[in-house]
Amino acid sequence: MNTIQNNSDFLFIYEAINCNPNGDPDQENKPRMDYDTQTNLVTDTRLKRYIRDYFMLKGYDVFVSMEEGAKVNPDSKFVAVVERLLSDTSKAEAFFEGQPEMKIAFDEIISAKKDSEGIFKALQNKKNKELNYFILEKLIKDTFIDIRLFGSAFAVKEFTRAYTGPLQINWGYSLNKVYPVDSSSIVTIMNDDSSTFGKDYRVHYSLLAFHGVANKYAAQTTGLTEEDMNKFRDGVWSAIPSLPTRSKLNQYPKVYLEIIYNDGYNNGHFGDLRNYIKVTPTESVEDFKKVRKYNDLNVDFSALTQLIEEHKKSGVIKEVILKTAEGVSVNL
Repeated sequence: MNTIQNNSDFLFIYEAINCNPNGDPDQENKPRMDYDTQTNLVTDTRLKRYIRDYFMLKGYDVFVSMEEGAKVNPDSKFVAVVERLLSDTSKAEAFFEGQPEMKIAFDEIISAKKDSEGIFKALQNKKNKELNYFILEKLIKDTFIDIRLFGSAFAVKEFTRAYTGPLQINWGYSLNKVYPVDSSSIVTIMNDDSSTFGKDYRVHYSLLAFHGVANKYAAQTTGLTEEDMNKFRDGVWSAIPSLPTRSKLNQYPKVYLEIIYNDGYNNGHFGDLRNYIKVTPTESVEDFKKVRKYNDLNVDFSALTQLIEEHKKSGVIKEVILKTAEGVSVNL
């Protein structure tokens, strides 16, 4: 399947109501904040974690995964996938299709080494470096959707490689001024064999926005396809409400807007799309401190929609993908 053929920029907006969108472990797990501007922050890593977890729920193979709060050893993840390949002759045939020399080299190793441990040791041998890298790149392009999207730098069983992800995302920040819930409530944190107490930090209301890009040139390296992008669009919209926890409950997507450029136009043609959105409190609340829901805000997309309409006509924009939640109006 062909990789994506056009560059694109996207905007994702979601709301967080009476919860902790992204705790800072260096600050007692308080919501990440820029206190000079009362801006709530969420890292790109937090958003990608939501998406990866959602992909796992959907049954997709994910390389960077978590079990019981800790990262799964990448060696074991990689070994499991290769062992799956070894156990199914038809998969092996399809894997090496069009690469007869690689298939011969692989078969020679299998015939000489009867167990998976011996096979992996043989693949680590420098004389098999070309086969080593072929298997790694092929597995990434055929197996791990998160690496095709976000890239990764890793060393697994001497399979050492760094991939720049075609899909890059800035840190998210709130479009409104955000204030913490004034609460000193204490929660019990249960562990396997003990329990501890910690403070429960939350924000009243945060309308969070991310800006990101999908780059067609980086896609050629990881094999990112349009089908993958459709899965990402589903994932970024569905992941957060699909994976509720006590501190993350009450978070809902509001807007996903993607600008796909025509040939000859690169990412960032219009800069950060968040700069075209204006948010003010409604007359009924008057002050950001009193905002508790989306309808307490005036969210003005007019500068963004005007920009899009003008550049559709000029030939810069090929297509716009837009999804909005009930009650949100973005007029294109």
